[in-house]
Amino acid sequence: MELINQVIYVDNVEETLDFYFQAFGFGTHALSDDAEYGELATGDVKIAFANHPYAQAHFKQGYIRAHPKQPALGFELRFSCTNLSESYDIAVLAGAEPLCPPSCRGTQYYAYVRAIEGTLICLVQA
Repeated sequence: MELINQVIYVDNVEETLDFYFQAFGFGTHALSDDAEYGELATGDVKIAFANHPYAQAHFKQGYIRAHPKQPALGFELRFSCTNLSESYDIAVLAGAEPLCPPSCRGTQYYAYVRAIEGTLICLVQA
């Protein structure tokens, strides 16, 4: 078995794809004609977004929606960057909520922001 992507359910797929491009530089790998589903160009394992009606059409069980005004869900995405301060500032200027400015714990330099759909993002200096 192999992990091929992670899908995050959002209100607006195109808006979310644009945010991830502006904030983190990830281009769009794929977008369905109806804009219900899209993937970022993130290498072998894609980060994908689907709108809530798409999710509800695939399974009838309820789920907790990620939302920036609610507590964050219990997971994060981690992105490696070469300039932590600059990457953090760009993400915040693009609309990410600042949660933890660039910090250091031991030998790891990191920062946290929250994406427009509510996902926690950890930026780690490579």
